[in-house]
Amino acid sequence: MRTRSARPWPWGRWLAWSALLAVLAITVLPLGVVLKTALSSNATLFEESARWWPQAPTLDNFRRVLGLLTPEQSLALGGAGADINFGRALLNSLIFTTVVVVMQVSSSAMAAYAFARLRFPGRTPIFAAFVGSMMVPGVVTLIPNFVLMRELGWLNTWAGMVAPFCLMQGFSVFFLRQFFLGLPRDLEEAAMLEGASHLSIFWRVALPLSVTPLATLALLVGINAWNEFFWPWLAGRDEALQVLPVALQTFKSQTPQGQPDWTGLMAATTVALLPTLILLLTLGRRVVESVQHSGGK
Repeated sequence: MRTRSARPWPWGRWLAWSALLAVLAITVLPLGVVLKTALSSNATLFEESARWWPQAPTLDNFRRVLGLLTPEQSLALGGAGADINFGRALLNSLIFTTVVVVMQVSSSAMAAYAFARLRFPGRTPIFAAFVGSMMVPGVVTLIPNFVLMRELGWLNTWAGMVAPFCLMQGFSVFFLRQFFLGLPRDLEEAAMLEGASHLSIFWRVALPLSVTPLATLALLVGINAWNEFFWPWLAGRDEALQVLPVALQTFKSQTPQGQPDWTGLMAATTVALLPTLILLLTLGRRVVESVQHSGGK
């Protein structure tokens, strides 16, 4: 019996996979450099710059950026002597991200349901304004937001840090509206026959059927909030309000010798990267599928 020989791949597929592997290498290589530097000692960092991995990996850099070592021990290990409370910055980032995710997702879900299901004057132009806001650069609203927070007396407060991100955003409303448009109307009509109001239908029918897109949006909003730097740095200059990206910049600038403490900086960067990497590795596929589903409606 003759066996069928494997068909060779066309050149187009080879080129496509080669391009994907090249992009993957470009994306992953900096993360490898960050981890390698974080596990290296200050004494051997530049001597082993040509190596892919340090000969004697150490966790001392993580211990000192997490405040587990005294300043004297940190200096003895070659640290810069910077005094940054990364534990507090990590907690602040968690609080900031959680508040932004909860408030933005909840307000965007209500707005998206109204645009998808309710009929009211000006619905189309208002929704067009929401979609058009996605094309406005964030720097355009930076000064007006800063002036508003100053007039309200919210600078250097949690309220001032989270206020510009708490209400509905253009992408969030558009993303959820596309999903709400695909929900079967029979369920809503049956609830209306039972005497349910629009608010009751939203909470008891629409939201339970929208767990996946809500989780996807929460993940996307959370990653953006976790990596936010400029506004928390501008509105929360108090050290007690510093989030991780701001603490990293402060740690970099507090170098008495003028040269950044690269091993400590990369260890702190690794700590800041871990939550987003874990979320992307566990939920990345669901995010892509949900975005494709909502975008195709």
